[in-house]
Amino acid sequence: MTLQEYFAPQPTPASALPSPTPLLRSLTQGVLEVFAGVRELDQLARWFSEDAFRKLGARANLSARARSARGTTPDRPVFEVLSIHETVPTDGIVEAVVIVSGPGRTRAVAIRLEGLDRRWRATSFAVL
Repeated sequence: MTLQEYFAPQPTPASALPSPTPLLRSLTQGVLEVFAGVRELDQLARWFSEDAFRKLGARANLSARARSARGTTPDRPVFEVLSIHETVPTDGIVEAVVIVSGPGRTRAVAIRLEGLDRRWRATSFAVL
């Protein structure tokens, strides 16, 4: 076993993890707040895989640049979670769509959670 394999995240079965629904709701809120500029990205680091966190950071930077170009200040997003649809393609993996409604638009948020190192971690996240 190589050192890299030794430190790689270890899969965790769903039976050893809590319900993913509260995390799906919290991650959706947290990411929308990061994109709006009212939450620090680092507050979400422990809930994302390294690759997903990098992509989230790149998207947050684009949002910050867009706000700067428009000359707008960060505002806390106001939205309501309308529904959460979860599927389980295999043990320890949850793929979900969170439907959120805000002023003027309704969005879908796609999230893939994987049980890694005894907790759920988002390995993919997209606001559609």
